This record gives sequence, structure tokens and C-alpha cells, in this order.
Amino acid sequence: MPLDYLDIIPAPCIKDQVSPEEWEIRVELAAFYRLAAKHGYTDLGGTHFSARVPGPEDHFLLNPFGMMFAEITASSLVKVDVDGNILMDAGGHGVNAAGFTIHSSVHMARHDLICAAHTHSVAGVAVSCLKEGVLPLSQHELRFHGRLSYHDYEGPATNLDERERIVKDLGANNNIVLRNHGLMCCGRSVPEAWRNLYALEMSCESQLQAMAMSRASGRPLKFVPEDVAQATSDKIEARHGKDTVSRDWPTQMRRLYAEEPDFAT
Repeated sequence: MPLDYLDIIPAPCIKDQVSPEEWEIRVELAAFYRLAAKHGYTDLGGTHFSARVPGPEDHFLLNPFGMMFAEITASSLVKVDVDGNILMDAGGHGVNAAGFTIHSSVHMARHDLICAAHTHSVAGVAVSCLKEGVLPLSQHELRFHGRLSYHDYEGPATNLDERERIVKDLGANNNIVLRNHGLMCCGRSVPEAWRNLYALEMSCESQLQAMAMSRASGRPLKFVPEDVAQATSDKIEARHGKDTVSRDWPTQMRRLYAEEPDFAT
């Protein structure tokens, strides 16, 4: 049998088949996937990022099933509705059922959120297994202090009934720890979701390092006092509450256009 699976057939460019607004979101979401691959926030093809398509319909974009994050392009992203119907799939890959369940829950209930990113990183999964969850140990964590939700594990997310419970647990927050599973960070734009995910992943990584050092050395952890943690969180929220694109995003886009320009095709 020929090893034709080694040859990835690129999805044909669909830029002329969608609105300029949808194409912009597609390029940003494809960039998000490539950045996640560069930073190691991947689990083969097992996790998913999504973005709402501009317009009155509840349509959103998901990664094609069976493609690595580093292979995603703007045209290969699959457009679906909240009932799971595939509306556009240029590469013919379809989508993962669990990814649809998790992401459709957000896009159905929180129209203020444009993008949702779910990861199974080692650090994120490890912290999701701790009863205490994410702890106030680092400055990265403080942007989430008092603003981070938790959802208990119910098995593989293929039961559509779980959507209501995910939304209930998320509440008014934009970021959630899926216990014994991983992380999900959302944003009012793709760049905001990226910034949230980067900060939460850094929080988990530094927490694990601190806990390991504490155990190995016998030295206690130094927690940020509650009043300082909450005041810092409030200050970050007030400063960035209206900003949906951080200054870090253009630097990341420049990097991708220089190193992997095919993401935007």
C-alpha cells in the first residue's frame, strides 16, 4: 500500500468564497493554532480552538479532524453550526465530536465571546488534577484570581447535555479549568483568547515548578496574600478590560508571517 498518508493535500483556498470578515477570523484562528504548536500546547490532534464567524447566525470554526495544529491553514478550518451541521469543509476532514460539544456550549450561550481554546498541555492537565486548582503563586495567575471557573469531569465530552453544565460553571468568567481534563480560555477576540491561554499555561507551569522545588527542598511555598492578589486582579481587569488585542499579538503574527506564511492561505 502506498504511503499516501504522508502527503497532505492542502485545502483549496476559499478566500473568495467567504466574506472579508470571516476570512480575517480564519487567518487569526489559524495563527492561534500555529502559535499553540510552537509553544507546545498540543496533544496530537486531541484538542480544539474555535472562533465565531461574524454575522447573525450561530456559526463557528473548528480545526479539521486528523490534522496537527502545525498544519492548520485559514482555508482548512471547518465551519459548523450549533447543531453540528458542517457548512463548509474545504479539506473534507470533518470535526471531532468532543470538540463540537465543548465549543458549541460556549458559542451558544456567550455571544460576547468570539474565541475559545481548549488544551491538554501537561502542565494544564496536571493542575486540573489538583483539588486546589490554580494557586496564587505567580503574577501570571493573578490576572485570573477570582475570575477562574471549574467544571468537574464527566467523561469524554460527547454528551450534548454536558453543554448546559459547562456554561453554568463558566458563568460570567472567560476562563475555566476542566478538572482532570485540561484548560479552556476564551476571549472577545482571537488575540484575547491567545493572551489568556498563554498566561494560564504559564501559571500552571510555574506552579508545578514551584511545588516541585518546595517538595524537593523542604521549603514552604510563598502565596500572594489574598488582598494583594484580588487587588492585582482588579487592577489588571480595569487596565485590560476594554482591550481585546494585546501588544503581544502583532509580534506573534510577524513571527508567523516570517516563518510559516502558509498559515494564512
